[in-house]
Amino acid sequence: MGIVWKAYIQLARPANVVTAVSDVIAGAAIATLYLADGAWQHPAASWMLLVLATIGLYGGGVVFNDVFDAKLDAMERPERPIPSGKVPRKHAALLGVALFALGVFAAGFLGCISCLIAISIVLMCMLYDKWAKHHVVVGPIAMGLCRGLNLLLGMSLFSTALPETWMLAGIPVIYIAAVTTISRGEVHGGKKSPLLFSAVLYAVVIGLIAYFGILKSERWLGVVVLMLFAVMIYLPLLKAIRTTAALDIRKSVKYGVLALIFMNAVWVAAAGLWGLTVVVLSLFPISIWLSKMFSVT
Repeated sequence: MGIVWKAYIQLARPANVVTAVSDVIAGAAIATLYLADGAWQHPAASWMLLVLATIGLYGGGVVFNDVFDAKLDAMERPERPIPSGKVPRKHAALLGVALFALGVFAAGFLGCISCLIAISIVLMCMLYDKWAKHHVVVGPIAMGLCRGLNLLLGMSLFSTALPETWMLAGIPVIYIAAVTTISRGEVHGGKKSPLLFSAVLYAVVIGLIAYFGILKSERWLGVVVLMLFAVMIYLPLLKAIRTTAALDIRKSVKYGVLALIFMNAVWVAAAGLWGLTVVVLSLFPISIWLSKMFSVT
């Protein structure tokens, strides 16, 4: 019975879900950074709903990724829950629907804007899982939009800041486009050109965060976290560029996903929320611990 439940949990990529939680916290932090009074007051229930919403939305998205990829995984990754027979495909689809419903329902309690963003995330996830991920250009963009919308979901907690902050949701689009481009070689190995392109995209992301976050707030803690983020994403990527081996590319993808926590922590630190920065950074060891039990990719 334990093995069966572990297979269902694996479908939702729990280590990745933790990074999604950091997304919405970062989104809310960005909003306060751009609010005139820098207010950070909101009922605890709203935070719980926000976290619950992103858990459902992200979990549903990755579950349907495996549902749609069942035949391909049977050839390339037969150890995954569905092709291995541990989880029937129909049951996996029902789990995905339940998680999506949880996400939209929780977001609905936060307001109309949050609910609409949640529905947009569901639609974008399904678009990516079913069709876009098989397209070289559209795939990375669609996956990035899923993350960008998740950041926007966090911003919606302080909706009055959205007119000034919504465009910053494009930064995760660039970042995830980089990670997704790297991941194309994680099964059979890759070529240097897409890895080098991802390195450039990483640099763009770091520059944008520095300009719109750290320079706006001028808080040193944000600089420190940004440096940690840069080291975490570039060290495995540079090794993957040297070897182009599938194992090294897979490791680069893994840390690219986990480093989202540090990227999000930069925004929280830039907003001057030191205590919450510690909370976000504490999600990293939790995500690492979960990644040792459940696959990230």
